[in-house]
Amino acid sequence: MKRLLFAILVCVGIQVYGNPVDELLERIDAGASKKFETELWKSERDFFELDQQGQKVVVRGNTWVNIASGVNWYLKYYAGIHLTWNQMQAKLPAVLPPVAKKERHETDLALRYAFNYCTFSYSMAFWDWQRWEQEIDWLALHGVNLPLAIVGEECVWRNMLLRLGYSEEEVGKFIAGPAFLAWWEMNNLEGWGGPLPCSWYQRQEKLQKQILKRMRQLDMHPVLPGYSGMVPHDAKERLGLNVADAGLWNGFQRPANLLPTDPRFAEIAKLYYDELTCLYGKADYYSMDPFHESSDDASIDYAHAGEAMMQAMKRVNPTAVWVIQGWTENPRPAMIDGMKQGDLLVLDLFSECRPMFGAPSIWKREQGYKQHHWLFCLLENFGANVGLHGRMDQLLDNFYLNEDLRVKSEEFATALPTSAAANSSLFTLHSSLKKGIGFTMEGSENNPVMFELMSELPWRPEKFTKEEWIRNYVKARYGADDPAIQQAWQILSQTIYNCPAGNNQQGPHESIFCGRPGLNNFQASSWSKMKNYYDPASTLEAARLMNSVAGKYRGNNNFEYDLVDVTRQALADQARLQYQRTIADYKAFARREFDGDARRFLDMLLMQDRLLGTRPEFRLGRWTQAAAACGSTPEERKLYEWNARVQITTWGNRYCADTGGLRDYAHKEWQGLLKDFYYVRWKTYLDALAAQMEAQTKPERDLLGGGPNANKTASELFQMALPQEVKVDWYAIEEPWTLRQNVYSAEPEGSPVDVAKQAMSLLE
Repeated sequence: MKRLLFAILVCVGIQVYGNPVDELLERIDAGASKKFETELWKSERDFFELDQQGQKVVVRGNTWVNIASGVNWYLKYYAGIHLTWNQMQAKLPAVLPPVAKKERHETDLALRYAFNYCTFSYSMAFWDWQRWEQEIDWLALHGVNLPLAIVGEECVWRNMLLRLGYSEEEVGKFIAGPAFLAWWEMNNLEGWGGPLPCSWYQRQEKLQKQILKRMRQLDMHPVLPGYSGMVPHDAKERLGLNVADAGLWNGFQRPANLLPTDPRFAEIAKLYYDELTCLYGKADYYSMDPFHESSDDASIDYAHAGEAMMQAMKRVNPTAVWVIQGWTENPRPAMIDGMKQGDLLVLDLFSECRPMFGAPSIWKREQGYKQHHWLFCLLENFGANVGLHGRMDQLLDNFYLNEDLRVKSEEFATALPTSAAANSSLFTLHSSLKKGIGFTMEGSENNPVMFELMSELPWRPEKFTKEEWIRNYVKARYGADDPAIQQAWQILSQTIYNCPAGNNQQGPHESIFCGRPGLNNFQASSWSKMKNYYDPASTLEAARLMNSVAGKYRGNNNFEYDLVDVTRQALADQARLQYQRTIADYKAFARREFDGDARRFLDMLLMQDRLLGTRPEFRLGRWTQAAAACGSTPEERKLYEWNARVQITTWGNRYCADTGGLRDYAHKEWQGLLKDFYYVRWKTYLDALAAQMEAQTKPERDLLGGGPNANKTASELFQMALPQEVKVDWYAIEEPWTLRQNVYSAEPEGSPVDVAKQAMSLLE
């Protein structure tokens, strides 16, 4: 059979490598490929099929990615093996459970995209090839065939700018550091975190070539970064170009936009694509997000700009497709309305919450993306923040809404008034233009349940309930069907994983530990838009149920990861209540109660640090060590670790952190960061409140006797009588930590089961 398939593939002109799925299986478990028979079949529709041949499981599909999806489906629902970020290897049974009846899944949603520009900085900034190899395996197993691939884009720009006459020093002032490259690539900032040493460019070029080679072997279509007109902000003076000044982004100087009317636009675009193609080859898809997070500019002809960008891309590959993010004001209708269908693919970036098409939404566009193809995307996470979170009902409702309404609109369109029929036809058109799905998270390696659910939607034509899906997920994830764990997950799916429509918060419910302290702490970052939607008693009950059976699952990797994560969430939620009690004590001037409650809050924070230290995924050292490992000299290691520390704390300099509001956007509940950064802030603040209360118990000297308040006015004395918020220069406390180079270990310490039990005892 394999010989026949090989002949068929050669006949139809498909390049044949060693079977990439067999190689993937070997990375999962040595010898695993001998237990499967993988068959590549030609088909107009994407499919995978599970079958049995003797003792071997047969997986068929029309692409290697679809075959990998079939392997993943089999492992989950037949073998009880769940592979995800915290577990990409597993021990397979000597004899695999048989496929008693042939099972086939098909889909018309042929495009499955992955990544947000932000993912490459918040999660991937310091990944090496070993980590990237695991990620590409994850992509294949979850059906992704259209991954964004922007590693090493800085190498293209360096070569291009040098050819334009910029010096190495000037290039260094323009290109950002490794932890901030995403926002440079999105035209948000220049130079922050740099300059990059030459060795960085060499490293990233080699890494991108390895990534692209593996993606292409698996039949993926890497989406390379295209040219959208970005130039250094001094390009007008430096190169005599006609540019639009993009101003500031949260305090950072933005690059300028080269106007499409400039006679050198085509020349510079060609120079960019020449360098890109020379390094990484041509692509079928190019990503461009011009005018990202910016106000409309009257000096820009958006239609002309879009046309110029499209033409520059088409000169490289006439059949290439422009991939653009649907985010806030983008894509501007004026820029894309005149483009041909099929030339543009829009990522509806936040479909589970703020879709621009279909379900009601604060971002809804009545005409959607008009004639253009689009993908239904799951954003899920912002800033790679740690926290349980999901919108299960919204995700299912919004995804299947398109299919349901398309059928209804076709049935009733002829009976509707003209205007209603037109709207119905428009909806039908847009539903048919949905070409797939996308994972567009800002940070990965979190909430695997949501990404597992999303990955299955294209293969499940009929709508289902989250309750029935969760039951099977639990069995697959732990290889067991435990009533207590099932109950815990049903609670979670009804509460914290079911953020309702109308709640527009960005990502997880942020931990009280991670925000700068104050009397009215709620959200940690500036833009989270948090709003309470679940009772903290629910996560506590889920944690109790998980802990009640934890002894039976000691050593079960997926269980121990989830045990720590669920217990962490319960502890964070209960700490929010503890914070409220502590502040109430302060406002009531209950000194003894304040001291006890403040001490308990800090104890909870330190317990969180210990708990998270039992898993490598939640340790600061995993991040900082990966950063330092990218360097080949002490200076390079220092620069990269500084990048890593700044991104997860202040994000920018004093102005950008405080006035720009970027501080704590990428906060993390991580071991090491909790103890050495967040604890220091909270201890400073609570000690200051205690000192203020102590001072207020001491009588002032007689005002007429020359005391410190003797010369104050009546108005000033009145203000003194009001409650006073403690003022702390937080940046002055935070910045020194970003400059340190103390070593944090990436190795876990202690038993997740034992420490989770201790954490629960603190909550009783």
